[in-house]
Amino acid sequence: MDATLRIEWACIALVAAAVFTTMGGSWLLFAVLVLAPDLSMFGYLAGPRVGAFAYNLVHTLIGPTVLAGIAWVADSNIVMQIALVWVFHIAVDRALGYGLKLPTSFQDTHLGRIGRG
Repeated sequence: MDATLRIEWACIALVAAAVFTTMGGSWLLFAVLVLAPDLSMFGYLAGPRVGAFAYNLVHTLIGPTVLAGIAWVADSNIVMQIALVWVFHIAVDRALGYGLKLPTSFQDTHLGRIGRG
């Protein structure tokens, strides 16, 4: 099952990148934004509970889905491209086995412990 989920998320990342490309997205924009969600890890400076909350807030598909809806209503390509980069980031994280964080430790995720054998 783990391999199937990883492949599924890798497919989502590829589709997000393909749509981004089809929309004429700037690869400079992509490079600038692709790691932006990981800035939420600074929440761990306030402890694991705050860190997990901050990390999870920007590592679910809720945010980019809402942003994509706003982009669609506003007919804004740039906002849609930002949403696609965000989806790409989340999908790559999941494909690599990084899940939503539990409040116990950064390594504890809904997909299991990071670094397990």
